[in-house]
Amino acid sequence: MNKQSNNTIQAFWVMLGSLSSFALTIVSAAILSRYFSKTEYGTYRQILYVYNTLLVIFSAGLPQVFSYFLPRYSITQGHDIISKISKALFLAGLMFSIFLFLCSDLISVLLRNPELSIGLKYFSPIPMMLLPTLGIEGIFSTYKKSIFIAIYNTLTRILMLLLIVMPVILFKGSYLYAIYGWLVVSLISLFIAIYFKQIPFKGIDLIPSRLSFKEIFTYSLPLVTAGLAGIAIKSADQFYISHFFGIEVFADFSNGFIELPFVSMITSATSTILMPIFSKLIHESNISEIERLWKNALIKSAALIYPMVAFFILNARDIVVILYSKSYETSSIYFQIAMFSNFFNIIIFAPILLSLGKSKFYATLHLILAICAWGGEYWLVTLFHSPLSVAIFSVSLGVIKILVFIKYVGSIMNLNLRSLVPLNKIFPMLIHSLIISLFAKLIIAIFCSNLSIFVSLLFNLFCFVFILFLTSKFINIDYISSFRPIINKYLTKTSTAGIKGH
Repeated sequence: MNKQSNNTIQAFWVMLGSLSSFALTIVSAAILSRYFSKTEYGTYRQILYVYNTLLVIFSAGLPQVFSYFLPRYSITQGHDIISKISKALFLAGLMFSIFLFLCSDLISVLLRNPELSIGLKYFSPIPMMLLPTLGIEGIFSTYKKSIFIAIYNTLTRILMLLLIVMPVILFKGSYLYAIYGWLVVSLISLFIAIYFKQIPFKGIDLIPSRLSFKEIFTYSLPLVTAGLAGIAIKSADQFYISHFFGIEVFADFSNGFIELPFVSMITSATSTILMPIFSKLIHESNISEIERLWKNALIKSAALIYPMVAFFILNARDIVVILYSKSYETSSIYFQIAMFSNFFNIIIFAPILLSLGKSKFYATLHLILAICAWGGEYWLVTLFHSPLSVAIFSVSLGVIKILVFIKYVGSIMNLNLRSLVPLNKIFPMLIHSLIISLFAKLIIAIFCSNLSIFVSLLFNLFCFVFILFLTSKFINIDYISSFRPIINKYLTKTSTAGIKGH
């Protein structure tokens, strides 16, 4: 099996783990949004918003360190590196927990929700247990054992679903019952992560590494600056929505203003696999191979992402209603706005920039965009007093960020835009996907208008996929290229098993 096929298979396992995480998270959100009032659900989402916002600060860029350093050291030294980084993550988690407990009252005042203070105090021990679990993806992607990422994510998310949602259903409790479940599952996840981090080193003679904490933090701390700016960019729209429009609008916004999760699964999986490879190639000064891998990943990502984005944009209302009920129909508008950025998010620039050591530019641009986000969105809110204007501006900044990074990477690698981004390959996929999605929707509207919303959406999806693959042959678009290495591996195993059976 060649390296390219192996990378695809490794990315498949990472994506499968992300898919299971997303599916269980969506199920959890769908259930809780029905059992909680909008005020309770809004408070619960605010707690998660605060946690995810502060996570980037307190994790101090440490989860990314695994993918950078492990490929540059032998596997015999890997255990020592993982142990050092995990200890640092535990200390960071402890500080995070203390901060949440002490600052819960201040945070509740900022977000204008007195109930938030109580929820954050109960939630505060969780970061201390969850931060040491971070970095699983970087470890197993480095050692080409990405199947364990899928196993770990699926196992822990199932536990989260059971222990967070079930108490609410069984005891008809408030959002605090969900937090009690978080506390229990966080402790269990910690022990599972400790066990999983030992798996790559079974039967290997371990030796200490020369990697010092100074080297670790020299690499990771600049990422905190970019992380802080990234938090500021993402939290600006959530803060202004929560502060100016209230908890109910925030609940609508939270359920809708998300990028298509399947996109982040694909791009995150690709980044997870490419980052350690890029780190090693940079260490070996093999820039041409980085260019080849990046362009290949871009084409494959477009083949997977563009059809999904086109379908979800044109069927956003039905999807949101099915997931969150009719009362959240307004969320579909935010969903459509957010998904526009998915046409650009197939371009993954972080792995190559960080591998090239360009973290300073990475951080500087994020800081500039953060200033633009807070200043621009405040101006829009006071001028138009519309949450939609915030959403549109947020997406526009995201697109600008990607375009600037493309230009910068091109200047480093001495490539123009056409060489770096194969528009002749990905643009036809975009146009084709939009046309077929619209055509399928029209067919369902004409012939299946009397069906329930769920059944109608299923028929729409089947019609879309069927026509998409049928017509792709005539216009030379290969949508299944991303799956071919996985299919070939399965067929090879089946064939081998058959020969052994004879």
